[in-house]
Amino acid sequence: MKRILLLASVLLIAFGKLNAQTQQQNSGWFMFLNNTKFNEKWGLQFDLQIRSADDWDHVRNTLVRPALQYFINKNSNIALGYLWQTTQVRTLGSDNSVSLNEHRIFEQYIYNHKISSIFASHRVRVEQRFIERTGNEDLFSQRFRYFFRLIQPLQKAQPTFTKGAFIALQNEVFLNIQNKEQLNNSVFDQNRAYLALGYRFSKKVDIEAGYMNQAVHGLTNNTVNNIVQLAVYTRF
Repeated sequence: MKRILLLASVLLIAFGKLNAQTQQQNSGWFMFLNNTKFNEKWGLQFDLQIRSADDWDHVRNTLVRPALQYFINKNSNIALGYLWQTTQVRTLGSDNSVSLNEHRIFEQYIYNHKISSIFASHRVRVEQRFIERTGNEDLFSQRFRYFFRLIQPLQKAQPTFTKGAFIALQNEVFLNIQNKEQLNNSVFDQNRAYLALGYRFSKKVDIEAGYMNQAVHGLTNNTVNNIVQLAVYTRF
């Protein structure tokens, strides 16, 4: 557990502080994520996210992301999914906005396991991104993402975690693998480090709230976004 916390701290420090000109932002995110198993082999993953602009000014992003899952065994699964994201771009000092869309196809692999009393999950995802930009400059690119999440129940150790409070720690790194020159001219895209306190009401429902540090490498400026996130997880 100490080694995991040390690794997470190093990642937070390394990616949370970027060396170039850095701007600070503050925003709020809401996430709803559902996993439904149709049978032992097939299921559906779905998440909906709403994200505010800087200083909670307005809703900047809405994301809808379904994926069809195939369960290899009790610990691992693969999925093929689609994402639709809208971005509201506002001119500084004006209420006028332009809505831009991004469509993605993605492939992912998830592996779950246990480390002592900690429940761990790893996710590898590759995205094909179709990005709408102003001036009819649409862009296609591909991105690689690695995500890990650790859940530590605050009750006595148990073989399966069905109810009670928990601490969640996670990190995700994003890497550009195609057309990075038209995005930020860097392989490194962003990193998201997150710490949350949650409660599992049953095998089917979790609610958590936490802080996320999003460090984004931009073409001319870097951004550190301080995010308060509320998340709801359901499983059927």
